[in-house]
Amino acid sequence: MRFAAEVSELDLADYQRAVRLVLRHPLITAAYPDERALIRVRRFAAELRRDLAEAFGYRLELHGSSARLVRTADQLTPDRPATTHNGRPFDRQRYAYLALCLAALGRAGIQTTVSELADAVSADANRIGGLGLDPDSGADRRAFVDAVAWLEERGVLRLADGSSASWASDPTAGEALYDIARDALVALFHPPRVLQHVDTVTALLERSASTSGNAERRAAAQAARRAVVESPIVYFSDIDPAVANHLRGTVLPTDLHRLTGLRVERRAEGVLLVDTLGFSVERFPGTGSVAQAAVLLAVDLAERALDPDGRRARRMPAPDPRERQAALVAAADAGLPAAAPSFVSDLEYTGDPENAGGTDDAETEPARLPFVTDSFLREAVAAILQRYGSAFGAAWHADPDRLRVEAVELLTRFGALTPMPGGVLVRPLIGRYRGTVARVRQRTLF
Repeated sequence: MRFAAEVSELDLADYQRAVRLVLRHPLITAAYPDERALIRVRRFAAELRRDLAEAFGYRLELHGSSARLVRTADQLTPDRPATTHNGRPFDRQRYAYLALCLAALGRAGIQTTVSELADAVSADANRIGGLGLDPDSGADRRAFVDAVAWLEERGVLRLADGSSASWASDPTAGEALYDIARDALVALFHPPRVLQHVDTVTALLERSASTSGNAERRAAAQAARRAVVESPIVYFSDIDPAVANHLRGTVLPTDLHRLTGLRVERRAEGVLLVDTLGFSVERFPGTGSVAQAAVLLAVDLAERALDPDGRRARRMPAPDPRERQAALVAAADAGLPAAAPSFVSDLEYTGDPENAGGTDDAETEPARLPFVTDSFLREAVAAILQRYGSAFGAAWHADPDRLRVEAVELLTRFGALTPMPGGVLVRPLIGRYRGTVARVRQRTLF
């Protein structure tokens, strides 16, 4: 056993639970995600530090009443945004307010009020062109309170009196008093580089180059384990061949099962971590109208793409993941201050599209995936609403396009689809749902 070697079989389930907890919640405080979480992590602190560093290249830090997992990122991931209390992703304004809140709290004492914090953030925001914070603007106040609530949920700010929501409604009548959890603040605001010296977002992903074959193999194995626990599904064609070789091996599933208690499922196209213990923040299939529509749409897509007796779906080459990364990097670097040098033109991917992706050396053609048009998706969603009308509310029947868009976005997040102009590419994961039979439970009236 390479991992959890000093954990007894009696304690192994608790240890695996602690591993899943830290991987799911990189920041743990006395109150977040619950009051028992920090206790579970501290119980296995030494083993967790050692195993997380060896298995994933992560660093676990304990700061008094908080724990922080410092991750190693391999690429930009735009599908993990900060969200408001009602699940809406942060926009640029809210991200900016969050960063300015952290800076202001770093200069504050042990307590602050929401109005004092707003004044401090406003003074900084009003010096930034295109941002600003006007306390008399309801939209600005709501965006600011969303950033404050994000910190409050994670225990960085502890409400002592009042309510930020009342201040957002009327700053002259409402107020909120907060205790500042200094340990949690230090753990949260812990950039790996001095940001003033970062001239491109890729600098945050850079690591020292390996100088030996053993070090390179170790780094590839860590990248493979990171890919499995951080992504719903990993396709061999999307990653480097060295990393794919570790995913194809027999050691990685054993290691991850020992660490997390979860099993790795491997197919010809890639691997996924089977979540039977609530490890993922978002699960598929899940509950709710969008998740139900996504499953039903996946069934229709599987039949459309794989039916040998029907009209064959047109096939197209899969987009090169490196092109997508280059576009994300360019978009992030476009937000650099005007005085900073621009590196966007140097980050454009100019590789040979015929040899895209992390395929084996023997492969010379990119994978060609079934292409399904937007018109088919619209027809399929309309048929789903008609067939399972009682399972969807009136709002979805009134706006089927919104249901289609959100269902496609959900399937895309889980690696089942790739959006393209005019439609989507159907990825191999969709094949799992071919032939699935859905039943709508009839409500019993008493």
